Amino acid sequence: METTSSTPSSVTPPWDVFPQKTLDSIDIAVLVLYFVFVLAVGLWSMWKTQRSTVKGYFLAGGQMVWWPVGASLFASNVGSGHFIGLAGSGAASGIAATAYEWNGMFCVLVLAWLFLPIYIAGGVTTMPEYLRKRFGGKRIQMFLAILYLFIYIFTKISVDMYAGALFIQQALHWDLYIAVVCLLAITAVYTVAGGLAAVIYTDALQTLIMLIGAVTLMVFSFVEVGGLEGLQTKYFDAIPSTRKENSSCGLPREDAFHIFRDPVNSDLPWPGVLVGMTIPSLWYWCTDQVIVQRSLAAKNLSHAKGGSLMTSYLKILPLFMMVMPGMISRILFPDLVACADAEICRKICGNPSGCSDIAYPKLVIELLPVGLRGLMMSVMIAALMSSLTSIFNSASTIFTMDLWKHFRPRCSEWELMIVGRVFVLLLTVVSILWIPLVQAGQGGQLFIYIQSISSYLQPPVAMVFILGCFWKRANEKGAFWGLVIGLLLGVIRLVLDFIYPEPQCGETDLRPGVVKYMHYLYFSMVLAAISTLTVLVVSMLTEPPSEEMISRLTWFTRGDLPVKKDLAVSPSPDAAKGVCEAERPALQIDISIASESSSNDNKCTTNAKGNSKLMTAFLWLCGMERKQENAENAAPTKPEPLPVASLEEKPLVKHILNINLLLCVCAGLFLWAYFA
Repeated sequence: METTSSTPSSVTPPWDVFPQKTLDSIDIAVLVLYFVFVLAVGLWSMWKTQRSTVKGYFLAGGQMVWWPVGASLFASNVGSGHFIGLAGSGAASGIAATAYEWNGMFCVLVLAWLFLPIYIAGGVTTMPEYLRKRFGGKRIQMFLAILYLFIYIFTKISVDMYAGALFIQQALHWDLYIAVVCLLAITAVYTVAGGLAAVIYTDALQTLIMLIGAVTLMVFSFVEVGGLEGLQTKYFDAIPSTRKENSSCGLPREDAFHIFRDPVNSDLPWPGVLVGMTIPSLWYWCTDQVIVQRSLAAKNLSHAKGGSLMTSYLKILPLFMMVMPGMISRILFPDLVACADAEICRKICGNPSGCSDIAYPKLVIELLPVGLRGLMMSVMIAALMSSLTSIFNSASTIFTMDLWKHFRPRCSEWELMIVGRVFVLLLTVVSILWIPLVQAGQGGQLFIYIQSISSYLQPPVAMVFILGCFWKRANEKGAFWGLVIGLLLGVIRLVLDFIYPEPQCGETDLRPGVVKYMHYLYFSMVLAAISTLTVLVVSMLTEPPSEEMISRLTWFTRGDLPVKKDLAVSPSPDAAKGVCEAERPALQIDISIASESSSNDNKCTTNAKGNSKLMTAFLWLCGMERKQENAENAAPTKPEPLPVASLEEKPLVKHILNINLLLCVCAGLFLWAYFA
């Protein structure tokens, strides 16, 4: 899917997918309004929250209620890649891709009910940090921090940039670089300045906009084909006019309306969907920094559970909001969306292996009336921005708290704040430099590669977390070798996939057996099994972990009383020097808004006194102005209490949440059974 805006001269008019339909002035007004609105919410949340402490910036001060948390989880998860990818899979092969979404329904509940209590009891900010506390040693933390940053930059940022770019360029005919630079500039402003709180509140707004827009388009498209019945009958007639005779190329799959498919010959075999898909899904929902950080920002466990329930209910919608509209797009434009001949496909969208990715943008441009088209554009941009800000914020948290503090253990809180903000700016630049690569990557293929990258790299990490949380005997050596062996196997399979790409429809398959017959979901199962065995065997053969590595860090010990010596730590001179927690007992002082180092602050003040108004404004924008006020009256603030209270829940609230949990799981099971 090349994204060059001028169509090649050889293209005959019928193949021009998006005829030069520019947006009307009303649409542009809607878009501008949307941007004003988002910036306003971003700035308002900056004004309202405390951004001058590490906890305030990276964890939104731990003061979020359930609905922004739930909305933010949903918005961080559903990026522009979802709209284009899910609608594309729907057009190409039917509803099976919904399995990814409905798998997430259960995993996000597992996060709130099983994993979060452990993370809260352990008082962690980042996932690599949890592993450092649980297993000791530095190597796992460093290894994981680098792996997470790699996964973010190479999979998440690139997919979302690609999908957003495709949309902006093919549908709006804007210059790609200008459009993306403007988008990233707006996103970076409130991510850098406002921290996690700004990201969560703007995400809540983006979720609302996404739901309104996507549901509107869904209604229009269902009306167009005559409801669900119409879709089920007409989908099988959506065959392109030119295709090779006596081959199945371009024909809709017979099992298009089933989620469970043949375990040997299909595109998503059902045992793989049940087990192999759940493992990367657990990695994503329960141990991924982007998701967990949102949940840790909640006021207490009840609010975090409420947020997860809200996300879980919202995850029902992608089938109807994205996958089915993609199938409808195939019915309405079979020659374009379902093209089967490599030459024609190359003419339509520059990708010989198929053009299903244009399904969603095509619907938006063709079906929606003036005004709503602008709304849908802002939906796509909202999806892109909300995913990017989430990744920016989480990546900067990992970089600052895991890598930077490792190299500078005596850094002040002020320094951490600056590093976190600069890293966001660096990521923005990386994203812009990434576009030409994404364009060259022949989009459609890129998307599939990136889905498989995740099922090759994530299972070992997921298994190490699960064993760390639920098996007290797991130790550092076991975890480390489990990760290394699992990731080595995953990388080997990844390289094989790149060397031997999938043949196009109608070509003979010359790939080696391990690639040809071993579906990536089955591979994910094998990989998880090997990693688990490694951790079990190595842990049993080596010495058990010490007491403080288990206390408050596993499911069975989450209620332990904190070790007494930790309590004496906060007011100690150690904390005042600003020594980072690498050199302190398990309690994380620097995250709590502990007694600020008066020495550091006084240094800041002496410099600051001579500063100009401009500097003050700049510091305000970065949320750093509180520092100097604190320094004037450097009365030591009381350290925050240990995170014990946040695990307690009111009985009534707990019952309401548990009843909802049952309802949600039942709804999920019903949907699986109905569409299986």
